[in-house]
Amino acid sequence: MTLALRSLILACLLAVAPAALARDAADSLQHAIELVQQETGGRVLSADTVRAGPRELYRIKVLTPDGRVRVVTKSSRGGPARR
Repeated sequence: MTLALRSLILACLLAVAPAALARDAADSLQHAIELVQQETGGRVLSADTVRAGPRELYRIKVLTPDGRVRVVTKSSRGGPARR
């Protein structure tokens, strides 16, 4: 493989990687939202990704069927929910 071809492949990968990572993060947040909706039976009011040291957490605010507002925190790595 020639140096020019390697450089072209690397440039293409670097151009696509940030978009793919952003799409994966959005998919993961959407998955966390769906899980919280199933677990609580409520309606999601807002959802954010927050940094906690080296970890990313999803902070999801939900209106429960009994009218209370709860904040559920999910780990981006699929760990247990914290309420």
